[in-house]
Amino acid sequence: MPTKLNNMDQLQISNEKSVSSKFSRHESDSSATFSNSGSTLNGSTLASETEDEDNDEESSKIPLQSPPRQVGNIPSPMNSRKLANEHMEFPNIQSTNSTITSVNSISSLLKEKLQWSIPQALRSNKKRQNADYRLRGFVGFLFLCVVFLVGFAHIYYTQHVLQRAYFDKFRFNKNERLMHVYNSVGVEIIAARLGVGIPTDTGVFSCLPQHQRTDKVCLEWLQHSRLYLGHTKRDSINCYHVTWQSLNYGVNPKDCFDWSPKRGHWYGAGQVQNMAYPLEQGRLDPSPFITGDIRKHPFGNVLKRYFLNSKGATITVDPETPLYVSINVTQKKELCFTAKHDAFAYINHLTTFPQLNYSICTTDNMRTLHSSMVEKFLWDGLKPDELQAVPSLLTEPVWQISPTNEADIYNYTEDVIALGFLRQGHVLLSEEWQPSSGDFVLDETRFKSMKDTIDVIHRRGFRIVFTVQPFISAESENFKDAVNNRLLISERGSDPRIPALTRYKQVNSAGVLDITNNKTLPWLQNKLELLIDKYHVDSFYLDLGTAQDMPHYYKCEQPLTNPDHYKTLFVNSILGSIPVIGVSSAIARPRAPVFVSLPPFPSSWKAIKTVIPTVLSYGIIGYPFIMPGAVGGDVALPMSDNNPDNDYEVNLPDKELYIRWLQLSTFLPVIRFTHLPSKYSDESVLEIAKSLTTLRQKTVTPLLKKYANVTLDTGLPIIRPLWMLDPADPACHLVVDEFSVGEELIVAPILHSGSRQREVYLPAGVWKDGIDKSLRKGSRWIHNYRVAEDKVAYFVKMPDDMRF
Repeated sequence: MPTKLNNMDQLQISNEKSVSSKFSRHESDSSATFSNSGSTLNGSTLASETEDEDNDEESSKIPLQSPPRQVGNIPSPMNSRKLANEHMEFPNIQSTNSTITSVNSISSLLKEKLQWSIPQALRSNKKRQNADYRLRGFVGFLFLCVVFLVGFAHIYYTQHVLQRAYFDKFRFNKNERLMHVYNSVGVEIIAARLGVGIPTDTGVFSCLPQHQRTDKVCLEWLQHSRLYLGHTKRDSINCYHVTWQSLNYGVNPKDCFDWSPKRGHWYGAGQVQNMAYPLEQGRLDPSPFITGDIRKHPFGNVLKRYFLNSKGATITVDPETPLYVSINVTQKKELCFTAKHDAFAYINHLTTFPQLNYSICTTDNMRTLHSSMVEKFLWDGLKPDELQAVPSLLTEPVWQISPTNEADIYNYTEDVIALGFLRQGHVLLSEEWQPSSGDFVLDETRFKSMKDTIDVIHRRGFRIVFTVQPFISAESENFKDAVNNRLLISERGSDPRIPALTRYKQVNSAGVLDITNNKTLPWLQNKLELLIDKYHVDSFYLDLGTAQDMPHYYKCEQPLTNPDHYKTLFVNSILGSIPVIGVSSAIARPRAPVFVSLPPFPSSWKAIKTVIPTVLSYGIIGYPFIMPGAVGGDVALPMSDNNPDNDYEVNLPDKELYIRWLQLSTFLPVIRFTHLPSKYSDESVLEIAKSLTTLRQKTVTPLLKKYANVTLDTGLPIIRPLWMLDPADPACHLVVDEFSVGEELIVAPILHSGSRQREVYLPAGVWKDGIDKSLRKGSRWIHNYRVAEDKVAYFVKMPDDMRF
């Protein structure tokens, strides 16, 4: 603030009369003095410096507060005259005092105004700035709100309005073709992209009346595909049915399911290349869903179009769909189904354009859902002798022999008896018993007295099983007869009298019996019945090959859905008239007591690791009665006596591998031998085999027989994954190297060379350690569990009320 205003404010009037005279001045005089303000006249005195300093000091203490105004005394009538006289006597002083007084008043007013107006202006300026900031912030906030609301509205519209709830717990966005399936509490368990590959500019409309179906939603993408959606409900299980119809050439319907970790874990299908378990951990290029040799092809010898999710969902693909499957082929973790015609797997087109047809079923508990999906009452229609065949395979070994002469069979069975601790069981002869594949007669040059040998084998307590195949070698005596009677599958596009040839195992050129021909089955039955009558054969093992073993340009008298369909027709035709104990390949469960074999495994540590996930997968997809491969792996073994002992030793599996494989096989439904434990020079192998045989007879066999009866009722497998014991335990979903026999025994074998310890997981409950007999609490891992070479880790379930 200007310093002069402070000085003016500090002026002191020495004569109080002059103050009174100021108030008696006319307004015109007072106004005239404004021109002289700021000057002092005729020696008029100002306030002392001391007073100025005091006032300054006082003012500094209260910086924004003006000092109190000095107000003169209002003159009374008596004093008016006195003031007038004084005015007459001192005219100069009057003018000076009047000017000073006016200056004081004005300065006081100005200072007061400035002291109040300037801070208020500053404060009002700050308020205006703050108000501007608040206004701008409010406008920005409104803008963000508008953006959010617009985005939310768009998302809500596309994801919730367009994603229409066609059925209970089912939503489908027809524009984006996104499907979502929920459980009873609203948790999403299935997410899929349907109609992958449909151009984005293709419009979607409701189907015309002639294309509508009762109780189904019908949508159509013009000139591309037609989609049918249906829904059924049974008890607490919701099932959604999806059918895609292609409407044009080159259109292959394709749906992809989200397999990211949040969707849970997936099981089923069968044996897949590299045997990932659970399935979402693997990778598979788009491939036709047909059986093959897993060492050369994407899928193994046993398949089923069934996929199970740990969140409580199943996907079942119709058997007539020309199905291609891929797993995780892009950056997205997805299982994709494609319906596609081709020149081999799906050459017989059941429809003009390919159709994709599958069902999704859901409920809250995966075990409950799986139990409702499997086949039940497997004993229905079985004869008493067929029912007895199941426990005989569970309790007696299978001795697999590749004979070169009668001595091989005779000596092998004699060695089994010499062991003294193994039961006789079934002697399974590979196809080498014939001169050529498809002869269906014994090679009399090598088996001159086979009838007598088989009689001896029977007296020793063995059963004899012959392996037969539908493949007729071009060198077989029956080949010409089969061609003349048109019993073989013909070449597509050629004269129907020309058979289609293929290769199988050691046979370089062979035809395949056409089981759809009405003359083929009686012809084959006659051949097999002659063998039974002449040699007293107990049963047969059907080596059916795989779909990949079929002729590429095959053509049957009646069209097949796919090359695997042949196996189902063949088994169903043979069963009932010819006794069968096992098949090598399947896409549908054969009727009990037929056991389904695991594929051949090489003798290696890598191979033994795939045994458990393969067994578990086969059980999940509906094959409860399985026959594992030979202990130690399927190694070709010379059986002739002409081979020296050292050659025999060379073909034996590694000793440690053989022991660990034997420990694993002890707990599986069927134990199959090619190599006898007595052939090892190390006596410890024989001792371990004895102890394991005792363990199997006392502990395992009763459980196998018990749960075989449960299986015949419920369809659930004998060998089960841990999640069947506790489906709510997430740790049980990932254990790949343990299994349970029914619900009462858990096995954790050693599967790594040189290992003497492993990690073991026990589900909920109390478990008795099979090695040291201690009690162990479940729902936890046992770290660094020690297992000696002659021991196998197993745990027996104790009663629920057991306490430590």
